[in-house]
Amino acid sequence: MNLQKQTVIITGGNSGLGYECAKQIAKHEKNYHVVIACRNATKAKIAVDSLIQETNNINITSLELDLSSLESIRDFVSKYSQMDYPPLYALVCNAGVQFIDKTHYTKDGFEATFGVNHLGHFLLANRLLGQITQSGRIVLVSSGTHDPLKKTGMPAPAFVDPQMIAYPDQTNSNENMSLMGRRHYTTSKLCNLYFTYELANLINQQTETNITVNAFDPGMMPGTGLAQSYTPFMKFVWKYVLPALTLFYPNVNTVRQSGRALASLVTDSKHNQTTGKYFEGTKEIKSSELSYNHENRKQLWKASVELSKLNKTETIFEVGF
Repeated sequence: MNLQKQTVIITGGNSGLGYECAKQIAKHEKNYHVVIACRNATKAKIAVDSLIQETNNINITSLELDLSSLESIRDFVSKYSQMDYPPLYALVCNAGVQFIDKTHYTKDGFEATFGVNHLGHFLLANRLLGQITQSGRIVLVSSGTHDPLKKTGMPAPAFVDPQMIAYPDQTNSNENMSLMGRRHYTTSKLCNLYFTYELANLINQQTETNITVNAFDPGMMPGTGLAQSYTPFMKFVWKYVLPALTLFYPNVNTVRQSGRALASLVTDSKHNQTTGKYFEGTKEIKSSELSYNHENRKQLWKASVELSKLNKTETIFEVGF
């Protein structure tokens, strides 16, 4: 049993996968202090009250965080740093969005899927890295949809110049909005893997810490809030029809199943030295061939530094490496 109190931050921990992950971590060890990072303070408060009731762990709180705003991310880190929390042990980058109705943009003008799913977590992780304990953990929620060889029903990612991903030119696109929106999503999930592998490598090369960084594929989880921009019919299928697939289709999981697997990447001691890896549930597997492209991941890191306006006071790395 871990006798030292430690903090775990979970983005988007107020519902779905994040909520289930928070519940499993809080139940696993009462010395874990779980912080739900959520943009809606009212929903976060409801989630915290529910989690405390379900886990009998009173060490659960929330802090407001809007991953679509660079200012909000910086405010979150500032507020977190001023509070009397136990040492930060783990950051679970779980929050994610997908839009198929129209192109959405963040408050800083980035295409929202890329801005929230990748860039927001990029800035958050870099700004918190100096506070994570010597043997802490970072887990990023990616998706098997990043792999074009898997039959997920999603379009293959399109990794191009990251500036073009952040500011897409749609005037020359022949894709319909639904396909385009889903491609934005799979591309952002590929970016999660590039970030995972590059961050793990930089920590290994430039620091003396044992902080681990891994990526997680929860599989398809029908019924979650990821379908918020779907048509009414598609929402019905997502919520009431597709959940039946969890009974017989590979890597289609309930939120509870995936939440437990995600939590284990934070709590299980067998992962103490595991870093730069990709997990499908609890199983370590290879990600797509494209995800191991070193040039792409370095290009993404450099562009992410520029887009997020990350400076040398906000990260433990050399910004212009």
